[in-house]
Amino acid sequence: MEQTGKDNRLFPGLYSLRREVKVKAGVGIATWNVNSIRARQERVLAWLAVHNPTVLCLQETKVPDAAFPRAAFEEVGYHVTAYGQRSYNGVALLSRTPAVDVVHQFGDGEEESAARFLSASIEDVRVVCIYVPNGRTVSSEQFVYKLAWLGRLRRYLDRECDPAQEIVLCGDLNVAPEPRDVHDPAAWQQTVLFHPRARAALRELCAWGLVDAVRLHHSEGGLFSWWDYRQLSFPRNHGLRIDHILVTSSLAARCSDAWIDREARKGPGASDHAPVIASFAPAGVALS
Repeated sequence: MEQTGKDNRLFPGLYSLRREVKVKAGVGIATWNVNSIRARQERVLAWLAVHNPTVLCLQETKVPDAAFPRAAFEEVGYHVTAYGQRSYNGVALLSRTPAVDVVHQFGDGEEESAARFLSASIEDVRVVCIYVPNGRTVSSEQFVYKLAWLGRLRRYLDRECDPAQEIVLCGDLNVAPEPRDVHDPAAWQQTVLFHPRARAALRELCAWGLVDAVRLHHSEGGLFSWWDYRQLSFPRNHGLRIDHILVTSSLAARCSDAWIDREARKGPGASDHAPVIASFAPAGVALS
């Protein structure tokens, strides 16, 4: 189908082969904590061949920039924008068109040594890829750091962004927003992934002007993006929804679908996270 106009070129063709395509031409984005890009390289390449996103945000790449397997992704048509470190953390953007105006610090005067934040413009959309600190235990300094990090992210948005713009903030936020996002809310209530203070920090972030893309289309519980490798958590579906695609209102109005690709969590050698995907109609296309 012929595509005309700038909006039609932005993020074209992110559709699963297993799902009905709701719009013929559209825009899309995906996010995936791959838990080591070197360990998951072939899985990611195979997934890209099926879904063909124009932008894939990655977390926990766990490699310094020089060691990122850039050539393998460039060979299949992706530009790589990486911000990583050895063994831990690491974020990256794989995009069909080059990312510009790239930043990887909040710009608040506090230098961040952990590679957790990557923001760039891809045509008219600002993409913010994040890996929020886990927090370890509620009584730890790491949990204080997590809450402070989320506060710094909110202030970055206040200072550098405009809710009227088309902005996608996505990644592993390490927070499940609501009880329906947790397989056993009572058991997780006092943990770093579902603690009331963590959930409040996430609500404060979203209050800036961000909408949960998955919840635009799915109100049911039992939709999870992370399952522990232990205790048969995945086959028992004992998971949490901690990976998110958050969008500003202009993109929310055009969001034609959003889902979690649970299939990508199956099989040997999988990440403990599943990809989250959202697709958007071009400007001017009415959604039924």
